[in-house]
Amino acid sequence: MAKKTYDLLFKLLLIGDSGVGKTCVLFRFSDDAFTTTFISTIGIDFKIKTVELRGKKIKLQIWDTAGQERFHTITTSYYRGAMGIMLVYDITAEKSFENIVKWLRNIDEHANEDVEKMILGNKCDMEERRTVSKGRGEQIAREHGIRFMETSAKANINIERAFNELAEAILDKTSGMGGDSHDRVTVDRRSDRGQGKCC
Repeated sequence: MAKKTYDLLFKLLLIGDSGVGKTCVLFRFSDDAFTTTFISTIGIDFKIKTVELRGKKIKLQIWDTAGQERFHTITTSYYRGAMGIMLVYDITAEKSFENIVKWLRNIDEHANEDVEKMILGNKCDMEERRTVSKGRGEQIAREHGIRFMETSAKANINIERAFNELAEAILDKTSGMGGDSHDRVTVDRRSDRGQGKCC
């Protein structure tokens, strides 16, 4: 029998409106690649990447979902098994930010109660076309008690950090290290604010 090459398997999900850069974020993280050609995801796709955190090899199975409404019934079935969910919006597209609330409702309806969540304001390299301030992103994350980061798949800003922090939060939860691990996660959330400046 083949030897298992990892200690833990974490299933992550990328959700958000069509065109916000979910696939670009995933490709930048998994393959360190970026393409300017936009091909809409049909239904659902996934990539696998193994990372090492705190001496453990963690296999990340990352599902990239289609943002279009017509694929909605396909993608909601993937919420249930997810241990971490990244909600992505485009800082140059106001509507994609407004829809974050809708995506959060979908998570409440379909995902496990204890799923770790993170909001990503993507395309932060396009400062001149920005319509959503970083402060608004931070505010919605604060209101819902979840992590926030601005990213750029194109300029490779905060992509790896975002996945690693989400994986660490899941690791804290799954390793059941007692009360102090929960305290540390809470502190991390606060100290994240304003760090990892984009662009």
